[in-house]
Amino acid sequence: MANKLTVSLSPHVHGGDSIQRNMYGVLIALVPALLVSLYMFGLGALIVTLTSVAACLFFEWAITKFILKRGCSTLCDGSAAITGVLLAFNVPSNLPIWLIIIGALVAIGIGKMTFGGLGCNPFNPALVGRIFLLISFPVQMTTWPVAGQLLAYTDVNTAATPLALMQQGHLSDLPDTLSLFLGNNAGSLGEISALALLLGGAYLLWKKVITWHIPVSILATVFVFAGIMWMVDPAGYASPLVHLFTGGLMLGAIFMATDYVTSPMTHKGQIIYGVCIGFLTVLIRLFGAYPEGMSFAIFIMNAFTPLINTYCKPKRFGEVVKK
Repeated sequence: MANKLTVSLSPHVHGGDSIQRNMYGVLIALVPALLVSLYMFGLGALIVTLTSVAACLFFEWAITKFILKRGCSTLCDGSAAITGVLLAFNVPSNLPIWLIIIGALVAIGIGKMTFGGLGCNPFNPALVGRIFLLISFPVQMTTWPVAGQLLAYTDVNTAATPLALMQQGHLSDLPDTLSLFLGNNAGSLGEISALALLLGGAYLLWKKVITWHIPVSILATVFVFAGIMWMVDPAGYASPLVHLFTGGLMLGAIFMATDYVTSPMTHKGQIIYGVCIGFLTVLIRLFGAYPEGMSFAIFIMNAFTPLINTYCKPKRFGEVVKK
């Protein structure tokens, strides 16, 4: 019998990579930070995280089914769950449930589904929800519970975050660097432990879910820019290590700025993108009205991603390079 030639569509070799695999890889990488937040804030962290994830999943299902009129095939790919966890990580552990639901609706409904769903959104959905809540409800979004109140939710003792102390010029009241690194201070759920976030980042690099270009360029730029300001005036500006270990810097650099959809495609573009985020973050922290600038910096650079992609195009196959 003559051998049959089987013709099939590409790709003929598959690397095993998929949207679902990468999304669940990110969720696994977020587990250390989630465990630290549960250890520090207890019941409040649990309620906020579960509410945010459940609301994001519900709104993705409802919008897809009743407004877009199509099957919700993306509900289990992990993208909505990641948006829920990241949104929870960007808010205080005592945020009321109704505000969490509003944030989830804005994140999924406006930040993601309005543009066509996964792969079409120009801005990180969790950032859209977080910035909306911060601008619309600044009091609730800047009331930070003190760590250690494990059984409390809304009725908690609050304190200023290290970034707020920096903005007010109370550098002598800042926790020591080790406390900042481990996460024993007030703040939102996902920004309190740099160590936990770095462990998650190491996992993502090991699994090749992300590359080093964006996180390293952001962290290096913040360290250099903040270090220059600190050397010029040590009494007026915090050390670069304090900047690295406080606020949403690690969370944003590792888990939010690296979003495939909203970040540049080439390594050169990613480095430009990361440097600009790091510079804008320090600029807003030192001279802006808000103590934290990471969310706004990523949001601004998300808008510039198409321009960066246009400038940093990969070489076409077969292109002759002029010498």
